[in-house]
Amino acid sequence: MSQLQVKVISKTAEAEDIASFELAGIDGKPMPPFSAGSHIDVHIRDGLIRQYSLCNPPHESHRYQIGVLRDAKSRGGSVAMHGDIKVGDVLTISEPRNHFPLTQAKRTLLLAGGIGVTPILCMAERLAATAADFAMHYCARSPERTAFRDRIATSDFADRVVYHYDSGADEQKLKLAEMIATPDTDTHIYVCGPGGFIDHVVNTAKDKGWPSAQVHLEYFGAVPVETDGDAPFDVKIASSGQVFTIPAGETVIKILADNGVDIPVSCEQGVCGTCLTRVLDGVPDHRDLYLTDEERAANDQFTPCCSRAKSTLLVLDV
Repeated sequence: MSQLQVKVISKTAEAEDIASFELAGIDGKPMPPFSAGSHIDVHIRDGLIRQYSLCNPPHESHRYQIGVLRDAKSRGGSVAMHGDIKVGDVLTISEPRNHFPLTQAKRTLLLAGGIGVTPILCMAERLAATAADFAMHYCARSPERTAFRDRIATSDFADRVVYHYDSGADEQKLKLAEMIATPDTDTHIYVCGPGGFIDHVVNTAKDKGWPSAQVHLEYFGAVPVETDGDAPFDVKIASSGQVFTIPAGETVIKILADNGVDIPVSCEQGVCGTCLTRVLDGVPDHRDLYLTDEERAANDQFTPCCSRAKSTLLVLDV
């Protein structure tokens, strides 16, 4: 995957515990194009790579903008971005990738939870620029934790954005079941935010009869997985014939790396798809948030950073 060298040209406090970073090429040339819903890998320091959604208007070519929440449960990425990265620093990033693209729809309903506003805001920019029919609902804990309010207020789609605060009165909270009570074949729903928020939207839509093909989502982090029943299994490397045992409590990625078999990895939570590996034989125990239900059912690929095996052996195309 191509990598870029960029300079941090601004760092702005957007809300409590949320900062935006503006990145531009160090050579002054236009940045590679991107579409609404795209993200980049940011190499914060050696061995620490995180994915952040682009939130600036997708027609821009002179910069990328990302928003980062300082997470109290951070594994190091958000704390380093907030505390260590400063204006003038040069960072290595990937070219944009998009696993959360907009589709052609007569109407679009955008639902953002917390820092999940970043790709949703980019989508709103794109939809507004193309005169599309859409509405955006932005849920946050409080006004103080709501990023990009000034930007939204001065946008030409400000009247299509409704805010909902956990700290506010009941009448202003998101009434999702009422909002999507009747499935509409002309409407597509896009949701991004914490796992609980996404699950609420997806499950409500399912209960109301919305087809899954009309509900699009992107997780920002993994959800807890029950591991008490995990058992060891073997992984065979097709190219060499080597077989390695993956104990309970260890990941395929780690055991292979310990034995000199390197698979590219980034988020280590099954969210980004960087480590996606083809499976030639065996049945994976999918624990990612990247593959679709149909892709999981095919059992011909898995994410070795977090997924395991239902069979005693997985043969990997490595």
